[in-house]
Amino acid sequence: QVQLVESGGGLVQAGGSLRLSCAASGRTLSSYVMGWYRQAPGKERELVAAIRWSDGNTGYADSVKGRFTISRDTSKNTVILQMDSLKPEDTAIYYCNARYRNSYWGQGTQVTVSS
Repeated sequence: QVQLVESGGGLVQAGGSLRLSCAASGRTLSSYVMGWYRQAPGKERELVAAIRWSDGNTGYADSVKGRFTISRDTSKNTVILQMDSLKPEDTAIYYCNARYRNSYWGQGTQVTVSS
């Protein structure tokens, strides 16, 4: 089992920044891919960004490329999503995910971007 706890959501004006953190515990993450997903009201959950724990290789959804940055702190078992130039359409609940043979989810954190 992997336990994931997100933090850092909140309310911000368009053009602002937020930093989300996901603290992981319970398993060694060396084989895992860590991801940030989001789900807006009435929409499907979508992948925003992912990072391979072993080598730090990253990937992003087209909608956030150049604005969001995913990183990991191996000393703290934490995944960070730095979100800059936020837009109202980024408003959603953001979920942390750990995926290897199984998939684990955090409880989610609300991000609201006002226009």
